Amino acid sequence: MNDRAALDGNEVLARERDWGAAMIANDADAIGRFMADDWIIVGPDGGVNDRTRFLALVRSGDLTHDVMDSSDESVRVYGDAAVVTARGVSGGAYRGQAFRVVERVTDVWVRREGTWRCVLTHLSRMSES
Repeated sequence: MNDRAALDGNEVLARERDWGAAMIANDADAIGRFMADDWIIVGPDGGVNDRTRFLALVRSGDLTHDVMDSSDESVRVYGDAAVVTARGVSGGAYRGQAFRVVERVTDVWVRREGTWRCVLTHLSRMSES
């Protein structure tokens, strides 16, 4: 990886970590600042959700997070696009039901107007071991 790609990779990973902190704060406005307008999430069950619906769940309190940990992170930068993969642990509550899941997370980031924003999140369930 050249110096520019390494700097971009570090910036994307910093954005990824700050996004996780916004999730734990359950701050829909802060969470939204990391997402492109056309962001989508593909859940472990194959279901697809968009930015508007996801942020509405956070705003309503139907979705809350108190854990958002990542490890085994890898970032690959391709000009104004980057792919981050990680092992993620997230926990909180969905419509009153507690959850804690271990997932392989893939986030695709695009640099637009000088700012990295996530355009796609894909989650695959992993065993806890």
